[in-house]
Amino acid sequence: MALVRKGSRTITVDGRAYRWRVRRRPTYDQACLGGRLIVAVESAEARGSVLVVRTPYPHPSGVLRGEAPVPVTPGMVAGTVRAALAAGWRPGRAGPPFSFALPDEVLN
Repeated sequence: MALVRKGSRTITVDGRAYRWRVRRRPTYDQACLGGRLIVAVESAEARGSVLVVRTPYPHPSGVLRGEAPVPVTPGMVAGTVRAALAAGWRPGRAGPPFSFALPDEVLN
């Protein structure tokens, strides 16, 4: 699985380049059922496993507006990449997507 280049942003974390993307249109779950925002990250240099980050935030385009949307910032993505690498994500190796829940220390 590869990340779509259109709409993705680049970021450099500890000297390595990555691309990250937030889905522009919400899925049905995100729009109608209060599903959480998902961020996808992959290495910009080599094809490999994609990091799929589940955030505790709602998608900004969701119908249920009980919670205020929180923007995904480059600093948040950089902290998540570092935490995922420490948890065992290997972006240069082929394999299934690496699921990761956004840790609290990245949120603060």
